[in-house]
Amino acid sequence: MNPELFVARNTTRREFLGRASLGIGALALSQMLPRANAAFTPRGPGAAPLSVAAPQFAPRAKRVIYIHLAGAPSQLDLYDYKPELARVSGQDCPKSFLEGKRFAFITGVPKMLGPQFFFAQHGQSGTWMSDRLPNLARHVDKLCMVKSMYTDQFNHAPAQLFAQTGFARVGRPGFGTWVIYGLGTENQDLPGFVVLLSGGNNPDAGKALWSSGFMPSVYQGVQCRAKGDPILYVQNPNGLSRDLRRRALDTLDDLNRTAYAESRDPETLTRIEQYELAFRMQMSVPEATDLSRESQETLEMYGAEPGKESLANNCLLARRLVERGVRFVQLYDWGWDSHGAAEAEALSGEHGFVRKCKSMDQPVAALLTDLERRGMLADTLVVCGGEFGRTPMQENRGGQKMAFVGRDHNPGAFTVWMAGGGVKAGLSFGETDEFGYQAVSDRVGVHDLHATLMHLLGFDHEKLTFSFQGRDYRLTDVSGSVVKPLLA
Repeated sequence: MNPELFVARNTTRREFLGRASLGIGALALSQMLPRANAAFTPRGPGAAPLSVAAPQFAPRAKRVIYIHLAGAPSQLDLYDYKPELARVSGQDCPKSFLEGKRFAFITGVPKMLGPQFFFAQHGQSGTWMSDRLPNLARHVDKLCMVKSMYTDQFNHAPAQLFAQTGFARVGRPGFGTWVIYGLGTENQDLPGFVVLLSGGNNPDAGKALWSSGFMPSVYQGVQCRAKGDPILYVQNPNGLSRDLRRRALDTLDDLNRTAYAESRDPETLTRIEQYELAFRMQMSVPEATDLSRESQETLEMYGAEPGKESLANNCLLARRLVERGVRFVQLYDWGWDSHGAAEAEALSGEHGFVRKCKSMDQPVAALLTDLERRGMLADTLVVCGGEFGRTPMQENRGGQKMAFVGRDHNPGAFTVWMAGGGVKAGLSFGETDEFGYQAVSDRVGVHDLHATLMHLLGFDHEKLTFSFQGRDYRLTDVSGSVVKPLLA
């Protein structure tokens, strides 16, 4: 083989730019590498937590459990009680609700749709909640409910991306990535950012939601599975002992370090770290994810069944993981898209929305109970919500009455609640109009929520940045303010 051709084929883009005679690539690289490489120093067992920053002020939360109900639950049938909407249910929607608005499926003039379930006030705070969430209702005095959320996205994938990454298109780091980038991990034998899925499907935006985006891939979320090995290939192949695996990794480590010394490519250090973490995880992950180690009382409290895929199992697993030092656990529960186009999407009946509420209510309430009794709720931030809300009008896809009762997407108003981690307990913040259609008082945008969550973790959202292609990026892009009334 021609030696020059061999060198060309084995030259990375960074090497090419660094050696270019014009020097433009080297100039740009000199601005990018110091910040990128700050996150990476080759580490062995017991090294300092992976992080490039430290909290800028005292954090109120040390860890996060974020429950995203993919598909967007109806705030009007769970949290945002609107008696005026009940009064006009069945009437034609006012023209003012339709003019200049974009909908996913509504066409023509739909009918108004009142709350489908009974609401009552609970706790000392007198918080309104639907009878679909009887277990969670007992925790209302722990919850900080933001009823005035809004977004600028009305389709699932871009809205989920916006809610999780602060940007409506793929390519940006997820919220969990930013947290690990800033805080690192407390347990060197487990990933700092773990993703758990339930509901039988991935969220619409897929794995881009927990991607590291333009950050080094060491910060991306690690997906755990409900069945089989919790993480693919966590076990050694037959015939490969742990000692032989260690010797092979040591040799590979030497080769990667040599490659890094020549190329200075941060992804080489990522590769070293991931190999080492995978080796440590072979011992730690099976124990951490084994729900059969929990007491029968705990399993029954969550409604968990070891070996099955469920939100109940994932809520219990989330507690086990944060208990062992995992910094950020992201739960995605698919199936909350209540259009009414089929029985599984119906607000009424037992197979759609009602079924999803049952599958969520018990384990999420149990998670709050469990964290509190273990003394962890005070510094664990629990967040629960979807990507947008639902309309106060009944969906009429194609201008026709639907076979089942459902609501269309509504970016103008939805509810997110938080608990623990320094938020003000028993608070109902913000208001929507009398029909629950638009947030009108103390409106909170997605960037505002992210800024507030980062503040609880000890960071000024404007200062936690990552330099990429000549620009300093942040989770909140170019906007967002801390919503101080939400802070305890």
